[in-house]
Amino acid sequence: MASSVPMVALSSGYLMPLVGMGTASYPFDASEASKLPILRAIQLGYRHFDTAALYQSEQHLGKAIAEAISLGLIQSRDELFITSKLWCSDAHHHLVLPALRETLQKLQLEYLDLYLIHFPVSMKPTGNLEIPPQKEVIVAMDVKSVWAAMEECQRLGLTKSIGVSNFSCKKLENLLAIAKIPPAVNQVEMNPLWQQKKLRDFCMDRGIVVVAYSPLGAKGTIWGSNRVMECELLLEIARERRKSVAQICLRWVYEQGVGLLVKTSNEERLKENLDIFNWALSDEESEKINQIAQSRGFDGDTFISANGPFKSVEEFWDGEV
Repeated sequence: MASSVPMVALSSGYLMPLVGMGTASYPFDASEASKLPILRAIQLGYRHFDTAALYQSEQHLGKAIAEAISLGLIQSRDELFITSKLWCSDAHHHLVLPALRETLQKLQLEYLDLYLIHFPVSMKPTGNLEIPPQKEVIVAMDVKSVWAAMEECQRLGLTKSIGVSNFSCKKLENLLAIAKIPPAVNQVEMNPLWQQKKLRDFCMDRGIVVVAYSPLGAKGTIWGSNRVMECELLLEIARERRKSVAQICLRWVYEQGVGLLVKTSNEERLKENLDIFNWALSDEESEKINQIAQSRGFDGDTFISANGPFKSVEEFWDGEV
C-alpha cells in the first residue's frame, strides 16, 4: 500500500511525512515483539518512524526495516523517513559523531533523515542511558560546539536534516544566532491541552517545522496521564462527530500545520490514526478546542538541580510553562 500521508518540505530541502510512528515504550527496553507493529504500520502506509538512543528501540526498528524490504513491503530504505536523537550524555562536541555512527550501526542504516538534540542540556559522559538522571551528572550544554558537530553530521551525509527537541523560543533564538545550518525541526510536546501557540508562531516565522510528540497525552509513560483522552470537551466533539477522541486530537494537531508522532501497537488504532485527512473540524469546534485550559504534561523537573544549569522548571522552559 502506498503512503497517503501528506508531506512537508523542511528547510534542508527534504520532504517529511507529517504523521510518524513513535517507538518509545516505558520502561525503555524495546523487545523483539516491537518489530511486528512497525511492519504492520509500514503495510498500512506509515513511512515516518521516530526513535532515539534513549529508547533502546533503534536495533529493533532497524531489524523491522530490513524485514520490510525483504518481504517487499517497501522497495528500499529510501521510502522511509527515520528520525533518531542524540542523548544528553553524548551532547558534547567530540561525542556527537560517534553517537550518530552507533545509532546508524544499530539501525543498520547508512544515513538518518533527521537527527535531533534530544534535550537542551548535557550530562557528564557516563555512558548511562537513564531518565531521570542522577542530578550530579547534569551539566550545561555548549550549544555552539554541539551544534557545529550536528552540522558536520549533515555535511558528511550521515543525516539529511538536523534539528532539536524540547527547545523553547529563547533557546531556539540562541541557537539560530550561531547556526550555519538552521534546525529543520523542533520536536515538542503538543496536544489540545498544551497547544504551544507562541512556540509554533516563532518556529513558523523562522522556517522550523514543529513535530508534536504525545499528541494524546502520553498515558503509560513516566510523566504522561489520561487527561487529554478524558477531556470532556474532546469527548463531546468525538461523540458528535462519530470519531474517536484520538482522531479529534490528531486532526486538531494536523490542522495547526504541525507534524505528529503516534505510538500504538494496536492495529485498529494504527489505522484510525491515519484516518484524519479526509474530514475537518468545524471553525466552532476548533475555537472550542483553542479555549481549553492549558497545562504542560512533561514539566522538565528531571533536569532541575541545585547545582546544575537549570535551578527551576521556569528556567528550563524560559518561562514557557
